[in-house]
Amino acid sequence: MRTIQLGTYTVFVGDFKAPLEELLATKDYSNVFAIVDENTALHCLPILQSSIPTIKTIQIQAGEINKGLTTCQNIWSSLMNQQADRNALVINLGGGVIGDMGGFCASTFKRGMDFIQIPTTLLSQVDASIGGKLGIDFMQVKNSVGLFKDPTSVLVDTGFLKTLSTAEVRSGFAEIIKHSLIADREQWNQIKTITDLSTIQWDDYVFPSLLIKQRIVEQDPYEKGIRKALNFGHTIGHAVEGLALEGSRPLLHGEAIAIGMICESWLSHQIVGLPANELEEISQFFLRVYDHYDLSDLPIEDLLNLMSNDKKNIGKAINFSLLPAAGQVHINQTCSPELIIKSLDYYQSLLQLA
Repeated sequence: MRTIQLGTYTVFVGDFKAPLEELLATKDYSNVFAIVDENTALHCLPILQSSIPTIKTIQIQAGEINKGLTTCQNIWSSLMNQQADRNALVINLGGGVIGDMGGFCASTFKRGMDFIQIPTTLLSQVDASIGGKLGIDFMQVKNSVGLFKDPTSVLVDTGFLKTLSTAEVRSGFAEIIKHSLIADREQWNQIKTITDLSTIQWDDYVFPSLLIKQRIVEQDPYEKGIRKALNFGHTIGHAVEGLALEGSRPLLHGEAIAIGMICESWLSHQIVGLPANELEEISQFFLRVYDHYDLSDLPIEDLLNLMSNDKKNIGKAINFSLLPAAGQVHINQTCSPELIIKSLDYYQSLLQLA
């Protein structure tokens, strides 16, 4: 068992059962609730029930499209109907949607309950498991309503990754790539040689990726400065993801962020001097791992409008974190809408060449 201490809580990396049972033995909770979706109810809940046979469940619908106020109302109603009080515990068993929204609901129900994150997707294990950021989507803007609130603990068990589809694993891999591109050139040099995700031993990548995020979050817990580095690929990626969810071909989070990282690497080349050979290397790696996606059905003005509502913006300027080189990052970079459009054109041109 490896651990990462972050502020008031500990991230446990390994078999989740021992730290969970120790926590429950030291706390006198009135009830324990698990928030699950139809996927984790089937594949992951039985594993949790082996440790907590009496756990009560609240099931929601899976998917980013359900990460809104309507689902929150359903969670709060279920907690109320099952007579939950402030001395109860909520366990969020699932991916980033459940972690963000379940933590948000627990933190606001009766002014706050303890909650534990048990992330079951690769994406949530390396991204949402550290930092205490909770929230829901509102008016197509991702995570635009929420708060910072630390969990009681986070239990990261890569055994749950065996329950995932190839697409879900690939989606989570995007955040590991992002961490290496902004902060660890040596890891990027290893990653860029990967050709088959099925051969990866995820323990070799999850823990180092968590350490990168820990280092950044400890420096800037409330996202006033360097924590914005974690936004690389997300300004454009979130906008693409939001619009794609409304269309006939929705994207998983990591798939959209991969598009965003290609576009923002091009912006990095234009604005902060990312070398042309590194831009080419980054672009070709993403196109090798991720499916091609045609952006022509996503209206440019709608994309720009979503970007302009990003919570990390400063005034009216659209904010980016960009790469002067692989393994380095400059925050608070802005550029014109015309240049953003050209970055989208760059991505489209790569698809035409493929």
